[in-house]
Amino acid sequence: MSNIPSDAQKIEVEGATVDYYKLAKDGQSTYYFDTSKEGPPHPMVNAMAGLALIKGTNDTLVMINHKAPGGLFAKLEDDVKYVIEDLDGGLVKVVFSYNADAATESDLSQASCGG
Repeated sequence: MSNIPSDAQKIEVEGATVDYYKLAKDGQSTYYFDTSKEGPPHPMVNAMAGLALIKGTNDTLVMINHKAPGGLFAKLEDDVKYVIEDLDGGLVKVVFSYNADAATESDLSQASCGG
């Protein structure tokens, strides 16, 4: 069973190395990608590409991964909020959103793995 909604539409995202999907509903978009079968640097690279999509918006980004990406979290400032949810099969879902009231901004160009 896929963790990406069946009605989400495949889209092109600059810098992405996996497929991305978009689901628009009630004036808000949710972007999805799955790096659960990918090793470094794919989770970091794709997360940074997706975070660039939602920066400054009310949209959300959903990452499906084989574990919580601690190295990614360490690179984020308070402009990016995230919630982690455990999924069946040992996978995790991380839902990212933008915090417009943040005092600091994440450097989304830092897509290398370092932690």
